[in-house]
Amino acid sequence: MKGNISMLAFAFLLIASSCTSDSEADLVVPAPLLVKYTTDVRPIIQGNCIPCHTDPPVNGAPMKLTTYDDVKYAVNNRGLLDRISRPQGAPGMMPNGGTRLPQTKIDIIKKWKDDGLLE
Repeated sequence: MKGNISMLAFAFLLIASSCTSDSEADLVVPAPLLVKYTTDVRPIIQGNCIPCHTDPPVNGAPMKLTTYDDVKYAVNNRGLLDRISRPQGAPGMMPNGGTRLPQTKIDIIKKWKDDGLLE
């Protein structure tokens, strides 16, 4: 009986220790309960959009995304959610020529809109 418990404990430890993540993109991070621009959305925009959507915009970007009002306007009137949600390599996908944002980051921006675009 004691040997069976030891074998079961060893099997559990072997299975538990084999769980790894190869990249940050593999990690699933749920959106905050209430998404706000300053704490949740701005870091995503700054890390992925500002290289082109700066002030003034560069590389053919049609608008700047440097302020809360800029990003709010882009979500409401410029199709920002559509553009970042397109499949990798699809025409018009953002970031242009880059890698599609992880779905968790897209979900945060969607939830921000659903939560009322709080600053």
